Amino acid sequence: MRGVGVPHPRLPLPSPGGEDDPAEFLTWLGEAIPMVAHLGIREMRRDGARLTWELALTPSLNDKGTGFGGALAAQTTLLGWCWTTLWLRRHGLSRDVVVAEATQRFLAPVTGDYRLECLPEDEAGPERLNTRLADKGRGRIALVQRLWCGDTLCLEARGDYAVLPAT
Repeated sequence: MRGVGVPHPRLPLPSPGGEDDPAEFLTWLGEAIPMVAHLGIREMRRDGARLTWELALTPSLNDKGTGFGGALAAQTTLLGWCWTTLWLRRHGLSRDVVVAEATQRFLAPVTGDYRLECLPEDEAGPERLNTRLADKGRGRIALVQRLWCGDTLCLEARGDYAVLPAT
């Protein structure tokens, strides 16, 4: 077991122009962040700028039998971190990412298995991040996460993710 303050080894970057295998990335993520094994993530997929997780509700149940807000908020934050990390990796960069700010707005109870989606708040966000990284060696991107239970939007979240300078 890894100790406090000991970083987990980074996943090797995909081949130039390649992408991460979603199952391999999720396996690594579960090793790097132990709570991931308890989130109920069944699938991860990317469609253009959108990163989506399919999740089982059972691991995140609250005392009322619906989704526990704290677990759902953690999932939105982690999905944004994954979006940023995977975007960097597709661009051949292995960098540290941290959440700088996160907010959630709960709209309806989560009453069954659900889908969590993440995409840039602004379509030009990824290009601005790319420019900032090239010019300053660090950058930031605003992402939006939405949690859908069937056709019902249950949660909207927003986060700013900072890409730290290379060490």
